[in-house]
Amino acid sequence: MNFNFTQEQQQFSDALRRWVEKDYTFEHRNKIVYSEKGVSDDAWATLAELGMTALPIPEEQGGFNGSAVDMLVVMQELGRGIVVEPFFATVLGAEFLKLAGKQEALLEKIATGETKFACALGEKQSRHELFNIATTCKPDGDGYVLNGTKTVVLHGAQADQLIVSSRSNGNQCDTDGISLFVVSADAAGIKRRDYRTIDGQRAADISFTDVRVPASALLGNAGAGWETLDAAADYGTTLLCAEAVGVMEVLNATTLEYLKTRKQFGVPIGKFQALQHRMADMLIHVEQARSMATLAAVKISSANTEERRRTVSAAKVRVGQALKFVGQQAVQLHGGIAVTNELAASHYFKRSTMIELTLGDTDHHFARFVAQPQFKNAA
Repeated sequence: MNFNFTQEQQQFSDALRRWVEKDYTFEHRNKIVYSEKGVSDDAWATLAELGMTALPIPEEQGGFNGSAVDMLVVMQELGRGIVVEPFFATVLGAEFLKLAGKQEALLEKIATGETKFACALGEKQSRHELFNIATTCKPDGDGYVLNGTKTVVLHGAQADQLIVSSRSNGNQCDTDGISLFVVSADAAGIKRRDYRTIDGQRAADISFTDVRVPASALLGNAGAGWETLDAAADYGTTLLCAEAVGVMEVLNATTLEYLKTRKQFGVPIGKFQALQHRMADMLIHVEQARSMATLAAVKISSANTEERRRTVSAAKVRVGQALKFVGQQAVQLHGGIAVTNELAASHYFKRSTMIELTLGDTDHHFARFVAQPQFKNAA
């Protein structure tokens, strides 16, 4: 596989890295994290100005029609800066709109950075099974009424619009009977409880009480939203795998630097062969994760649904394993200071932990991978 970026992709990468290193330093990020809003309007405006919000949007709506490989470049750099702005939540929302179609006006607003999105998909009982939905939608005149509660909605309180999964009919865990809606975040009947997660991001629990939406809010056809939901979740998982590579790159670099400067018995501890072996193992994990993240980005647009699911889950498993190994090794090699808020490594470790849990953890995707028909046939 060719791992070389195109000239345009490298330009996006370089622009983002310069911004992170100059204006989104670890100290500046911490000020944002512990601010009342937990995000920065200035940082969001800069992302829009750099073209990041327009990158995945079709050209007809003012975007660059960027592929998942283009987004991989961006997410790696955002991972390197552990950026806390609602970029991931918004581009995931954009993917729902693109898959459903007929949402040109909202896509144009995403491209300019005018509108932020969040995806209200998970519920307290669903864990990683996004088809486990208790939130209901009932026809009401020329629209629908939504009732239910969504939990741990990434940047749910910072969003202007919400993608909401609900059940039109069927049993709670059926893939049939799922309907998707785009709902204004300030609609009557919506309550949002905002909080900070352990990695410095923001999330919200959102309740819907007799929330009325017009028929135009429905994405696709009523009761037929599972394929869109599944495909969008795979796209989001691919982005997370890319972000994870950036996180692990920094953890490796900071750990190596620490081994070069921390002295024991009068010499840098990096001179000890046992620690050199551990750093070599960390590097191998990162490179294998990079390979799988790139493969997932290439295959995410595959017309073969089984191939897409198999590849994305394989990538999330390998990346999840690498996140655990690299994170734990970084903490151990830094010693006790690695779990303090003053050290950047602890924040990267927390983010790596949350990435592993988001949109399905390692165990979930391993089970999903072996459940795919081609795996069974091969066995």
